[in-house]
Amino acid sequence: MKKYLPWIVALIIVLIVVGWFFAAYNSFVRLNEDVNTQWAQVENQYQRRADVLPNLMRTVEGIRDQEQAVFVGVAEARSRVGQIQVSADNLNDVGKMTEFFQAQNGLSQALSRLMVTVEAYPELKSDANFMALQKEIEGTENRLANERRRFNEMVREYNIKAKGIPGRWLVSLFGFETERVLFESVEGSDVAPVIDFSDE
Repeated sequence: MKKYLPWIVALIIVLIVVGWFFAAYNSFVRLNEDVNTQWAQVENQYQRRADVLPNLMRTVEGIRDQEQAVFVGVAEARSRVGQIQVSADNLNDVGKMTEFFQAQNGLSQALSRLMVTVEAYPELKSDANFMALQKEIEGTENRLANERRRFNEMVREYNIKAKGIPGRWLVSLFGFETERVLFESVEGSDVAPVIDFSDE
């Protein structure tokens, strides 16, 4: 029995190391999928906002001709957003993510300008369709903020593990990204769009 003891100890050590590698790999798979899933939720809310805009535009199209510049701004911002596609595969591309966030911020600002313009038209503010759209936009903006916060939490958890030791070595070994990009607001977006349809 004593002559087999070193082999048994060596086998136990090998099994522990192999088990640890499997657990570490599975941990990175889970974190990676969490980040990708949460990004899909962020995209889902951005898509929801883009889908609501045509209905909003049709509802407020009765606004006078001098307000057409606001409509054009919203349409152009929505078009820019539609041209930039970010998938889970390029979430670590800082340039692509910044471009995406800038386009989304531009749409938020254009939407905010539209809502401020609507304030001058009390008959529109009392329209039932407009009131329903207003609630939907408010809800979408709140969900967007919440999903972006959750996305950043997932990315933070991934980045902490990937930058630590032994994670730093394991991400290279397993072929995972060494760092995922956090959602960061772009310059000028530190003030959220004010959407207030109530009479002062």
